[in-house]
Amino acid sequence: MNTSLQSLPVSEPALRLAAFALVLVIMGISETLWPRRTQTRSRLTRWFTNLSFVGLGAVLVRALAAAGTLLAVPLVAVTAALVAETYKVGLFHAVAAPTWLAIIGSVVILDFAIWFQHMAAHRWQWLWIVHRVHHADPDIDASTALRFHPIEIGLSMIWKVLWVFALGAPALAVMVFEIILNALAMFNHANVALPERVDRALRPFIVTPDMHRVHHSIHDDEHRANFGFNLAIWDRMFGTYVAQPRDGHLGMTIGLPDQQSDAPTRLGWSLKFPFAK
Repeated sequence: MNTSLQSLPVSEPALRLAAFALVLVIMGISETLWPRRTQTRSRLTRWFTNLSFVGLGAVLVRALAAAGTLLAVPLVAVTAALVAETYKVGLFHAVAAPTWLAIIGSVVILDFAIWFQHMAAHRWQWLWIVHRVHHADPDIDASTALRFHPIEIGLSMIWKVLWVFALGAPALAVMVFEIILNALAMFNHANVALPERVDRALRPFIVTPDMHRVHHSIHDDEHRANFGFNLAIWDRMFGTYVAQPRDGHLGMTIGLPDQQSDAPTRLGWSLKFPFAK
């Protein structure tokens, strides 16, 4: 199997952007046609703010890539994978794993790494200060999946780079993982009403909207549960799985208990929030 990104018919950034746009449009239409909950705030204002975080994140990633080039230190996950392939660094190179195993293993283990990062963001105060920007959204829909402060995006990228080097993850696996992560995060944040039988069938394998919505509850024990974005196994394995919110999906309150206003829907407020007393 050719795992070189050069063999792709389009560039890696273009492919990721196309996948992102397609999933976002599908989720946006689905939320409009089959909403799970009634939105409490202006959708237009929220989407402007949350989409702005995407632009800011893209600028930051480009800056990290440029800085990495100048410092000769890869600070972006795909670049780190290319370096690991060149110098045969990491687990899958050390054990001479077949390509298919390296790709599947990398995707699964990187998913665990993101689960652990998310769990840590709720356990360690210095990470929670930044991560709470994500949870300040008073509604939850596909755009909430994009609402991460640039500081958190930078920290997350460095965390992924460390894991990519440790694994010797193929660049193709890293790209596939990033596409899956973005797509499923938008899916499980979506304000879409899945039929109960569909939710029940998917839930043992991937995180569904009803499963992840619990995590955005104002109740402390519920937002310290269901940390997964992709695979549903990690929360069950480590005892952080909660099946349903105690107040029900229609009655539950989303967001932070002390930030139940329109303020979190504004971009300026959201960017300054980690630095607020």
